[in-house]
Amino acid sequence: MLPFSDPEAVAHYVDGPVRQVPGFYGLQQMTRLLLAERIQDDAHVLVLGAGGGLELKAFAETEAGWRFCGVDPSVEMLGLAKRTLGPLASRVDFYEGTIDSAPFGPFDGATCLLTLHFLAENERRRTLSEVHRRLKLGAPFVVAHHSFPQDVEEKAKWLARYAAFAVASGVPIANAERAIAAISERLPTLSPEQDEALLREAGFADVALFYTAFTFRGWVAYKA
Repeated sequence: MLPFSDPEAVAHYVDGPVRQVPGFYGLQQMTRLLLAERIQDDAHVLVLGAGGGLELKAFAETEAGWRFCGVDPSVEMLGLAKRTLGPLASRVDFYEGTIDSAPFGPFDGATCLLTLHFLAENERRRTLSEVHRRLKLGAPFVVAHHSFPQDVEEKAKWLARYAAFAVASGVPIANAERAIAAISERLPTLSPEQDEALLREAGFADVALFYTAFTFRGWVAYKA
């Protein structure tokens, strides 16, 4: 998981996802609804990759009884999350680190949005297993991140579409080109088939795709 520790990057983080992730606010709303299908009004939810606080705020504003455990490796991003949440931060226990820093719960549900694409396959597999370990039986887990075909030609096509969306949303062309170069060269992205297989290997059942947006995919799965 890459730490977002550059002060300038952290300061402008909140403006980024909506311009780079198609349907960003819809993704948050769908995630909340998928959790709410299975968990109670007083649920305790694990949010992995909670830095920035955007999904925490979306969940907390609508679900007044939920409590949260927010985990992120960047202390700067956790600070931003606290500022983003304001008074709602009182309902969140923050932990600096990876999944290993999270309490064992067990939690009623969990999310990991726009985070797992930073992890190499083996670490991603281990992280998913550790999330599974911290959930109650039948608990929902919602995950979304970059996941697209890894064939050279297909990869280039989908990254170009990602860049086109970012430019259409106001990102300077040079920045979008740097972003797809970084994704292509440095992010250990997997295909959707590989991502689904890892969820099943970690012990999750009923894995279902609910979100597809250019290079991004999102799934809901349940602890078996």
